[in-house]
Amino acid sequence: MKPDAPSPRTQIRRKPQRGHYDFATIAAIVDAAQICQIAFNEGGSVHCLPTACWRVGNHLYIHGASNSRLTRTLSGSDCSVCIAHLDGLVLARSAFHHSMNFRSVVIYGRFIAVDDPEEKKTVLAAFVEHISPGRSALVRPASTAEVAGTAVLRLSLDEAAAKIRNWGVDDDAEDLDIPVWAGVVPLQVVAGTAIPEAGCAEMAKPAHRFPQTAEYESAP
Repeated sequence: MKPDAPSPRTQIRRKPQRGHYDFATIAAIVDAAQICQIAFNEGGSVHCLPTACWRVGNHLYIHGASNSRLTRTLSGSDCSVCIAHLDGLVLARSAFHHSMNFRSVVIYGRFIAVDDPEEKKTVLAAFVEHISPGRSALVRPASTAEVAGTAVLRLSLDEAAAKIRNWGVDDDAEDLDIPVWAGVVPLQVVAGTAIPEAGCAEMAKPAHRFPQTAEYESAP
């Protein structure tokens, strides 16, 4: 049995059978992301800005310059965060039933500033590991001045919901004999060939987390 939504605003009402509220599903979708979209209110205007993100434990983290508009506005303010992965084009026999396979998460809450310098160093190292596993042990760590000039914010994943579509075509029975191809065209993010800086051509290429593929299931 699926767990209930953690709050009324996370309750998925449109196609609720696609909703997931368990931590493992939410964490997996967050971990597959490099970028999130943050919606927030500033001075009576609603904004939505993209920024890099990563997860440590039960929190989503972002970072930026200490004096940046985004980090100053978000600290302690209500916001929502969206992460989405496009996994496939679902091509049906009718135009109406074309769809897309996807994994998405929406998180509600308030970002809290991470002020302790040692904690900031730890989560920033985790960010480097998220981008390129094993790299934090190879590069120069952030200096005291660099840590001081970087704002790190965390957002609890306690109020989050995932929505997933990962199956094939839902054509109507009367359309099944239409002589046109129907099925799923899988999509994935794939890293290209690494381009070295001068003097780095003979060095080992960095690790990365791509491709990120999704499994397909039968329709619910």
